[in-house]
Amino acid sequence: MRAVLTRVSSASVTIDGEVTGQIGRGFLILLGIGPEDTEAQCRYLAEKALSLRIFEDENGKMNLGLEQVGGQVLVVSQFTLYGSCRKGRRPSFTDAAGPELGNALYERFLEICAELGYPPQHGRFGADMKVASVNDGPVTLILDTETLMDTPRRT
Repeated sequence: MRAVLTRVSSASVTIDGEVTGQIGRGFLILLGIGPEDTEAQCRYLAEKALSLRIFEDENGKMNLGLEQVGGQVLVVSQFTLYGSCRKGRRPSFTDAAGPELGNALYERFLEICAELGYPPQHGRFGADMKVASVNDGPVTLILDTETLMDTPRRT
């Protein structure tokens, strides 16, 4: 499971001209699901992401988390995080989870965020979405359960 987490001063997602999710200060999380990902990885990634202290304190150090700054969360499904550009000029997405597993784990990630006290704003799995964000810093991190959890890489 992969996530690109960006610290934002605001972010939104629009589907068919309608804003379906919008936040102020917080995290924009683009979430990619792989074909062998599990609910345990989903929980681990949510807990890790939401506990990061990447907001600046009064000394300009990244010491504050979402709770301390009253931050919000916007989660958008992003299967292209599993895109491979190894061959040719057109990415392959065969390393992404299929729609059934991808949607189930995406929905579970949203539930876990809510359980942890951060009910997320969100897009819709599989939809054509327009995502807007005002990056703060910019601070952008890549989280991958294969490296965070020391799980073996798929071949």
